[in-house]
Amino acid sequence: MALNKDDREAFLAEPQHVGALSVSAGANRGPLTLPIWYQYSPGGELWVLTGAGSRKHRLIEAAGYFSLMIDRVEPTTRYVAVDGPVSRIEPGTDAQMEEVTRRYLDGEAAERYLQFAKDNLGEHVAIFMTPEHWLSADMGSF
Repeated sequence: MALNKDDREAFLAEPQHVGALSVSAGANRGPLTLPIWYQYSPGGELWVLTGAGSRKHRLIEAAGYFSLMIDRVEPTTRYVAVDGPVSRIEPGTDAQMEEVTRRYLDGEAAERYLQFAKDNLGEHVAIFMTPEHWLSADMGSF
């Protein structure tokens, strides 16, 4: 059964869902699809962080569009997939890195990851998407 607007937006906004991001990889290629942390608040833009100049950044910038899917199997089998146009790409900030990290990690694990990111990940960009098309379902428990 498809989720209503409020339920699908609330599910997408729940912390700790890792997204599967997909973007066109060009002619004669399947889409680039990979796991990614993301941030979303109901009714707003969805955003991700990625390395400045990375393949993902270049492909999303070229396509001007990407999709994200999240799912779970407990307590019910549920998914939400969303796609839409890129609304903007801007230099990523330390505050954004901290916000998205704390969406997924708590306490000392978050601190260790933030230090790792600072020491190893280099410059990043924030890519914002305006959700335009939604697919969703809750298939109950099995």
